[in-house]
Amino acid sequence: MDIKQLKAIVTVSEVGSVTRAAELLHLVQPAVTRQIRTLEQELGIDLFERTGQGMRPTDAGAIMVDRARRALNELERARAEVQPSPGVVTGIVTVGLLESTSDLLAEPLVTAVARDHPGVELRLMTAYSGHLQQWLDAGDLDLTLLYNLDSTPSLNAHPLVREHLWAVAPASADLRADRPVPFTEAARHPLVMPASGHALRRLIDAAAVRAGAAMEIVVQTNSMRVQKQLVQAGHGWTVLPGVGIAEDVARGTLSAAPLSEPDVWRSIVLGTPRHGRTPPAVEVVARELVRQVNSAVQQGRWPSAQVHGSGTDTDTEGT
Repeated sequence: MDIKQLKAIVTVSEVGSVTRAAELLHLVQPAVTRQIRTLEQELGIDLFERTGQGMRPTDAGAIMVDRARRALNELERARAEVQPSPGVVTGIVTVGLLESTSDLLAEPLVTAVARDHPGVELRLMTAYSGHLQQWLDAGDLDLTLLYNLDSTPSLNAHPLVREHLWAVAPASADLRADRPVPFTEAARHPLVMPASGHALRRLIDAAAVRAGAAMEIVVQTNSMRVQKQLVQAGHGWTVLPGVGIAEDVARGTLSAAPLSEPDVWRSIVLGTPRHGRTPPAVEVVARELVRQVNSAVQQGRWPSAQVHGSGTDTDTEGT
């Protein structure tokens, strides 16, 4: 098994065609076919199904492609780390950002890293907390923002921020930041909710139990963007962190107010692998991400958020 074979199976898996893979790899088609067949013979298994729609990985092939992709990524990172200029931090860093924080943090993080550490290549992934945690555990992320998570055997969770959850409604509802909305009042409206099993949904369900409120859920979705679109269109209210709706409220397309009775909070942490060496590039990006989070809170760009250890954490419900 060699690097050319690994590149061949990853590329064929991504494009579904030996011909297209050969073009991308700057090889002739028979060479790519030979690399795949040689690896299949070595392993004693078929890695691809040849169908009328193209090449599709078998179950065993999917495992090999996943491992091959990680191996190639690690080799790429190693090459960047072992050939640095003196005094310059270099390397590839893959960062996970919560979907609700990406608009606030992605551009400032990229700008700061490009300015201060031009030898570092950033790769940004956005998703919900559960997916980001899975990717971190699998080694696909170097560090990530997560929420409502403590340290586990596989990762360290460094507390950063706690933030209020907000009731979100159409602009016509005229909700205001200085007039908190009791949970029972929000629950009187049809609700557009995160899908069951989502960490945010668990916080909301727990708050409903504490408030003794029955929720009329009309739509469930795993997309914050869709939640906001449906609320704006008048399908109901929803519950989201303030950071996820600040720009919408500023534009006047939605209105929002902090939830109360009970207050509902989520805690944001920086998740990093517990084991293994931390490359210098990952260390500098982690420090910069923490700086960007703190700056956003201190400048008021992260609504109703409190920096961990600020001395204002008096209510721990929902954390």
